[in-house]
Amino acid sequence: MSTFRAFRVHERDGGYEARLDDVGLDDLSEGDVTIRAAWSGINYKDALAVTGKGRIMRRFPMVAGVDVSGTVESSSDARFAPGDRVLVAGASMSETYDGGYAERVRVPADAVVPVPEGLSLREAMALGTAGFTAALAIERMELNGQRPENGPVLVNGATGGVGSFAVDMLAARGYEVAAFTGKAQSAAWLESLGAARVVLRGEIEMGTRPLERAEWAGAVDNVGGDQLAWLTRTVMPAGNIASIGLAGGAKLSTTVMPFILRGVNLLGINSVTISPELREHAWGRCGTDLKPRHIDTIVTREVGLDELHGVFEGYMEGSVTGRTVIRIAG
Repeated sequence: MSTFRAFRVHERDGGYEARLDDVGLDDLSEGDVTIRAAWSGINYKDALAVTGKGRIMRRFPMVAGVDVSGTVESSSDARFAPGDRVLVAGASMSETYDGGYAERVRVPADAVVPVPEGLSLREAMALGTAGFTAALAIERMELNGQRPENGPVLVNGATGGVGSFAVDMLAARGYEVAAFTGKAQSAAWLESLGAARVVLRGEIEMGTRPLERAEWAGAVDNVGGDQLAWLTRTVMPAGNIASIGLAGGAKLSTTVMPFILRGVNLLGINSVTISPELREHAWGRCGTDLKPRHIDTIVTREVGLDELHGVFEGYMEGSVTGRTVIRIAG
């Protein structure tokens, strides 16, 4: 195949234009491994990049998409051979090198992970960066002493990709999960994923004191801003907060009181600049003890490459529930 389809973002007249282009391998950034893409997915970060509402991409034009799964077409790295089932997620695609919304993807070998035996190519992208990041959060929290017997764990932004997978994974491991959301209409859906209870954002008085009543043994936060500050004030002694997102704001206004009086741990979760060993370990757990039980429930939409126009605004508006997968091959 001399040319193939790629969904690329261009700078135009001071703004961004995203479109489906016919490109060749020479149009892509350099890399050790060329992948025949099968599936990808949509993350909040993708919406920021494609709409131009976040400075994600470092150059233009650039292929969008931070995730991809498929089979190796060629490799100059001995770790991978043609035909291998592989994935790339959360490893600077669509930032410093071309991303996964293309029929061919070329990436550095250190970004590539074998697809775990317990996952299909589609399931790998149903999880994507969202599921991988949820798994990283749980890995970090448990390494820091989080256990089901410690008490309930709150998941903030529970209807999003990371949040919904975190609800599912934590519940499967025996945690009492409180799903925190502003979408009352999604309560039954969250309970079907394993949430023991749904806490509606509009019914909570967050307070302003340096320490509020301790309610949560831990938390996975996908929102940031004032809601993350509230969590620092309401997590129990020695509890862990995994900080992942900033949809609610990048600023954090709190005090040192939760950290020096309760020993609360604020754990930053970065899915991009981690070692290949940790990346492969966390993905291995996604195919075994952290494999979500409700992947087909969490995936609420499937689209093709030629259907991508117009699907990203819903992420910026906060109206999307669950995960969207992108069908690239076939």
